[in-house]
Amino acid sequence: MTIGIPLEIKPSESRVGMTPAGAFELTRRGHKVIIQSGAGGGSGFSDADYMQVGAETRQTIEEIYAEADMIVKVKEPIAKEYPLIRKGQVVFAYFHFASSAPLTEAMVASGATCMAYETVEHADGSLPLLTPMSEVAGRMAIQQGAKYLEKPRKGRGVLLGGVPGVPPGKVLVLGAGVAGTQAAKMAAGLGAHVTIMDIDMARLRQVNDIMPHHVVTEYSNVYNIKQAIQTHDLIVGAVLLKGAKAPHLVSREMLSDMRPGTVVVDIAVDQGGCIETTRPTTHDEPVYIVDDVVHYCVANMPGAVPYTSTLALTNVTLPYVIALAEKGVEQACDDDAALNLGLNIQDGRIVYGAVEEWFATV
Repeated sequence: MTIGIPLEIKPSESRVGMTPAGAFELTRRGHKVIIQSGAGGGSGFSDADYMQVGAETRQTIEEIYAEADMIVKVKEPIAKEYPLIRKGQVVFAYFHFASSAPLTEAMVASGATCMAYETVEHADGSLPLLTPMSEVAGRMAIQQGAKYLEKPRKGRGVLLGGVPGVPPGKVLVLGAGVAGTQAAKMAAGLGAHVTIMDIDMARLRQVNDIMPHHVVTEYSNVYNIKQAIQTHDLIVGAVLLKGAKAPHLVSREMLSDMRPGTVVVDIAVDQGGCIETTRPTTHDEPVYIVDDVVHYCVANMPGAVPYTSTLALTNVTLPYVIALAEKGVEQACDDDAALNLGLNIQDGRIVYGAVEEWFATV
């Protein structure tokens, strides 16, 4: 099979779909890997690094899409790529279909097979291809939130860890999944007082067992959220509904309950966001202010640390790429129930339930 790795052209995206180590594993199995020239540069990998392991370079994105049987990339295709995707081609990437009707319509019209990283799911409910990027995003949420709490950046002027004689800042994390747990861990490491909310009591018990004493758990409901946002300095939205649009846990009206300079970081922006006032931003212009509340809503947060993110992503995607390349989509999905759940669109049909239900309402 010919596997194509295009240059990511979404704004401020420096990751690449595969490392040279991943390309080596494919070429040594007899597959052909073609990579667009410069695609690995943002992550610290040169064309020569890929060529040394048997991959071939192509100059244009059009050549990659025209020649490849399977496209392996990071972010969903953008409008410029829509006409390049053809019937029968496999595209393996983060799609987050429930946040974009135009993307969904374009992929249905293409006739391609769309395998979404974010819905590959093990029997225990874990999401192996989303987990590493959720870990990165969760940790970055605190790193970025702490920065934007600084007064020159329109924040409250709060140091999350405090200093002797001054209490630490307060962080509210909505969602106790992978991203939320990593955010809480990072905030706790800085010395902040952390409240983490979820509707899953079993998960809250797990978090309570593993976190230090200054991380407290609380059941998530409207009343508790409304109370907490009045006193917390940094609010992290980390709610995930697999393949579906995120619920709005913080409404526009609730912003008036927050103190001026409060910072919200919405990790769920890829799925529409769990803050009603969320809209996607970029690393070039990461924040905006609504009602004196600073919003950081970058849709590809891990793209800011592409070396770490690309290595982490290839670690988990490569076994699935190999399976698809060696067995084909149907056999690979038949053999692996987790991968089968990654199948979102096939032959012009939406086949993933949550996306199908959402699309019927738009």
